[in-house]
Amino acid sequence: MVSPPHEAMHRIFQHDPGLFSRVSRFLGVDLPKPIGATALPTDLTEASPVERRVDTLLRFETAEQGPFLLAVEAQGKKDPDKPASWAYYVSYLWTKYRLPAALLVVCQDYATAKWAQQPVNSGPAQLPTLTVRPLVVGPHNMPVITDPDEARADLILASLAAITHAAEPVVNAILKALSTALRDAPEDIADPIVEFTAHGLGNRPAKHLWRNLVATDLSFYKSYISEEIRDEGRAQQGAQDVLLVLEQRGLDIPDGVRTRITECGDPEVLRHWLARAVTASSAEAVFESE
Repeated sequence: MVSPPHEAMHRIFQHDPGLFSRVSRFLGVDLPKPIGATALPTDLTEASPVERRVDTLLRFETAEQGPFLLAVEAQGKKDPDKPASWAYYVSYLWTKYRLPAALLVVCQDYATAKWAQQPVNSGPAQLPTLTVRPLVVGPHNMPVITDPDEARADLILASLAAITHAAEPVVNAILKALSTALRDAPEDIADPIVEFTAHGLGNRPAKHLWRNLVATDLSFYKSYISEEIRDEGRAQQGAQDVLLVLEQRGLDIPDGVRTRITECGDPEVLRHWLARAVTASSAEAVFESE
């Protein structure tokens, strides 16, 4: 299953293809500034049953050197099979489009980024016929944007900074700067940035801070994040209600039952348990018929 961070790490480049030009300066790569960019189909499947899909594929136009392709891969951990896949992607794209093809790998931890940066040769040591040297974006080279004015100057880059630093303590300061900067942004601009950032944080602790910042700083925002925050609040209250009824009736509440109730995030299920708690013969009985 594809994780939300995986989607955010590459789809953010689909949302704003020009982000690559702004990111490349942090990678020490001197590329001509594109005069146009187009998102291309990501399906690289051949006629054979083998299916291969690059995460994001972009075509850039430059005045100096003509067009080139950029494949963006989100990499969450080391994978010894990936270099071969990356070599295939670049070779296939070159063959299909007859255009220079580059590879950008986006990571969220230092170890994976360091691994992804290592050149991999597909031939013998004496004959490195094809060498994969991806550009790598990660916490080691992405800026730490903690100034709201700096975040406001490039909201998408600030979102990528939060995504790539998601596991670092500094992510909290980045998120605060980004939420402050988004207060002045139109909803149609802020909405996708809020979504990308939320997906990029995944299940890391910073996701709770981002949800709270969205709820307080961006009161206009009505996406699923706001709905989740409201559902979490209803679930917490529902769990307290179920436990209160059981306690008031003098029933013993084993730790396992208490944990199951407090960890339930579905308000409707908790309402069902609350109704059963009124007449249940024991705390365990609220779960009967499930």
